Amino acid sequence: MHQSSRVNGLDTLRAAAIILVFMYHYMVFVSHEQTFGWLSEVGWMGVDLFFVLSGYLIANQLFKGIKRGQHISAKHFYARRALRTLPIFWIVLAAYFIFPAVMGGKTPPPLWSFLTFTQNYHLQPGTAFSHAWSLCIEEQFYLIFPLVLIVGMRFRFNRIYGWILLFGLILVGVIARILLWQTYGRESLGQVSGYYPHIYYATLCRFDEFLPGIAVALVKNFYPAFWLRITRHGQLLLGLSVLALSSIFYSAYHFYYIDEYGYGFFMTAFGYSMIAWVFALCVVTALCPSSWLYRVRVPGAASIALWSYSIYLSHKPLAYILQKLLAESQWITVQWLPLLTLIVIVLACVIMGAVLYQIEAFFMRVRDRRFPSNFATDANTAQ
Repeated sequence: MHQSSRVNGLDTLRAAAIILVFMYHYMVFVSHEQTFGWLSEVGWMGVDLFFVLSGYLIANQLFKGIKRGQHISAKHFYARRALRTLPIFWIVLAAYFIFPAVMGGKTPPPLWSFLTFTQNYHLQPGTAFSHAWSLCIEEQFYLIFPLVLIVGMRFRFNRIYGWILLFGLILVGVIARILLWQTYGRESLGQVSGYYPHIYYATLCRFDEFLPGIAVALVKNFYPAFWLRITRHGQLLLGLSVLALSSIFYSAYHFYYIDEYGYGFFMTAFGYSMIAWVFALCVVTALCPSSWLYRVRVPGAASIALWSYSIYLSHKPLAYILQKLLAESQWITVQWLPLLTLIVIVLACVIMGAVLYQIEAFFMRVRDRRFPSNFATDANTAQ
C-alpha cells in the first residue's frame, strides 16, 4: 500500500493496538508493576483491536471485489496471506528454537503446533513464544473466511443469510464463554488457572471478535446509502467512541479480574464481544472523513502501524534479552535502571520492527507481482 493511500485513522488505531499490547507485556514480563498506569492493566485489549481491524481489512478487500462481480481465488488469497505473514513469523520462530535460552530461557511447545497454527489450543501461559496465540487465531480466520464467502457465492445466498450467520456466530462465542466460565472462571473452584488455556487463548471464545469488523465492511460495501448517512456524523461518532472506550476500559480495569473472586462473569461472557463492537465503532469513526480521527495524522502512527506486526512478534524476546543485559550491567545505578530499561527497550523494539519490516516489504512486493489480487483473473470462474 502506498503511503498516499493510507487512512490516517486506521493507522492510528493500529499503532494504538501495538502500543497497548506493549504496555501490558511490559508490566507482565519486565517491570511487574503498572509502568503506564491503568493502561498497563487493560493493554491486553490491543489484541482485540487487532482482531477487529483484521476482520474489517480482509472483509473489505474481498467485499470490494465481490461487489464488482469478481470471484475469489482461494489460491491467490492464501498465497497473498502467506507472503504477508509467514516470512517474519518463521524468522522469529526459528530464533526461538535455535536460541531458546537467549529468547527467554524456556523450551517452546512442539514445532508442529506453530507450523499448523494450532499452538493456541490448551496453551499454558508463560511458555516460549506464547504471544503467537493471537496469530494462530488470525490464520484460522484467514483460512475459513474466504471459504465461507466462496460457498455463499456459489449457492447464491443473499446478504440476509450473512447477517444471520454473523450474529449466530457471535451467540456461539458468548454461549461458549458462559459455559466455560462455570468451570474456569472462579477462584473458589480451584481451576482458575485454566482460564487462559480454555477461554482467553481459545479460538471458540475469541473468534467472534473478527465479526464486528466484518459487519463494518458489509455495511460499507453493500449498504452505501446507509453508510453515507452515518459517516456524515464523524465528530458525533468520535464522541460516542470516546465514551464507549472509557466505559469498556473502566469495566475491564475493575471487573475483568476481581481479587479473591476470579474472572468476572459479565466481562468473560459478554465483555469480549462488547470490546470488539466498541473497537468496530472506532473503525467506523476512523473511516469518517469528517472526524478528527480520520483527518489528523498522528506523528509516527503510520510508521508504527506498518511495523506493528514485526514489533508484535519480536518485542517480548527483545525485552527479555535487554532487561537481562541491563540488569547485569555494572555501570547503571539502581536509581536509573527502571527508566533506562524502559527507554532502551522501547527504542530497540521500534528499531527491530523497522528492520524486520524491510523483509516484510520485500515479500509483499513479491506478492504483488505474483498475485496482484485476491480474485480469479477470469471474473466468470471461481477457484
